[in-house]
Amino acid sequence: MTRATLFLSVNSFETRVALRENERLVQYRIERRRATSVVGNLYKGLVTRVLPGMQAAFLDIGLPKDGFLYVREAGGILEDFTDLFPDRDGEPIEVSGGSSIDDLLREGQEVLVQVVKEGIGNKGARLTTYVTLPGRFLVYLPTISQRGVSRRITDEEERARLRSILEEFPGPGGWIVRTAGEGLEREDLERDREMLLLLWDQIQAAAERTRAPGLVHRELSPVLRTVRDLFTDDVAECWIDDVDSYREVLEFLERTDPSLVTRVKLFRRSADMMAAFGVEDELEKALRPRIWLKSGGYLIVSPTEALVAIDVNTGKFVGSTSLEDTAFRINMEAVREIVRQLRLRDLGGIVVIDFIDMEEPEHRRQVYEALAEELRNDPARSQLLPMSEIGLVQLTRKRSRPSLERTLSRECPYCHGRGRIKSLATIVLEIRRAILDLVEREQAATVSVVLHPQISHYLQGSMRDVLRELEEEGIQVVLKENPLFHQEQYEVLS
Repeated sequence: MTRATLFLSVNSFETRVALRENERLVQYRIERRRATSVVGNLYKGLVTRVLPGMQAAFLDIGLPKDGFLYVREAGGILEDFTDLFPDRDGEPIEVSGGSSIDDLLREGQEVLVQVVKEGIGNKGARLTTYVTLPGRFLVYLPTISQRGVSRRITDEEERARLRSILEEFPGPGGWIVRTAGEGLEREDLERDREMLLLLWDQIQAAAERTRAPGLVHRELSPVLRTVRDLFTDDVAECWIDDVDSYREVLEFLERTDPSLVTRVKLFRRSADMMAAFGVEDELEKALRPRIWLKSGGYLIVSPTEALVAIDVNTGKFVGSTSLEDTAFRINMEAVREIVRQLRLRDLGGIVVIDFIDMEEPEHRRQVYEALAEELRNDPARSQLLPMSEIGLVQLTRKRSRPSLERTLSRECPYCHGRGRIKSLATIVLEIRRAILDLVEREQAATVSVVLHPQISHYLQGSMRDVLRELEEEGIQVVLKENPLFHQEQYEVLS
């Protein structure tokens, strides 16, 4: 059974969230005041461009960059479209395989949309017209009639019981039972349903009053959103270090799930709560490029623009019987850590895992099934492809926000995102070529080189032969050190 602890650290600048499961950090989020998440917000957007060639449209929703709406996300057409499609009477339009974006949208059209993914880099937010409103136990889908139960509820009898309750809910719209709804009675689900229906009525009324582009509905605060999404029965304690947030959570739980109130704890010390509980140290170790396994093997996690590559290595573990047994044991141990890293770092998109080669088909099958089982416990939706004969596994994982790496760090000004800089010898030989080029152009006998101290020391030490060669050709080189220079930066002057 999973035993979890939730931490909420709140101040005037940021909200930090950490989740431990069975004493291991599996989730960490940070939201800063100047970069508050817009995922879940509803906007009245204005269509600025329709692109039939991409089967998508751009919408101005009032953010710095226009949002992006794919045709497959444009089928939840609400009352906004009754003037375009009067025969629909406000009913959602089903997008078929042959539907075209210009059949659904036109420039200047006002559309109610929801943000499903943060804008990253130069890309604007991803949008949908299929609105989802999460409650404590249910998710309301106003534009479709789907009924479902969270895949993390695995007991078939319980799934059938919950589904039978949902089937009795009158329309319109669809409903999904969240993980926190497991074991609840019909009355508890009904209470959550009534709150969500009331919220939807308020959103529709606000949408009528709002001029496009404009915000119609803002998601819950980071604190309450965390409690709603992560504070389940598996969480034994929820620690909060801010008095106002502590009271806010208690009031929220009194309305939605009173049984959890006694599990909320106020951290009263002046020390940093995350540091006091060892979360910061655990996070620092977990976010290193090389993650060591208990056996002595290790993982290399390499996020790139196109995909995330994860490499499994034997490291210090040499096994005791055979190479096949060694590879199998490390791969099995790596599976759990890989899924933990995906959750902890908020990694999404395409993920390629390079397991250690295994000859036995049965071993490959066991590793693959173990990975599939671990992914079932991951709240983010994923799709897993079969393992190849050389041990590669591909999967896709839903991404709704920038990764933790993007949130906590920036591109290195030295390597510009490459992860590496030029070697000392490469830089010295570049300087040599630049000196010879300047001498040829300007017929100079004396050349000054302004360079980083470490390059200067290397040039006068291990690469002293370069200076000796230039001197033999009658070129006098004067070195001037500038510690403010990037190591790759230098100036050659006559």
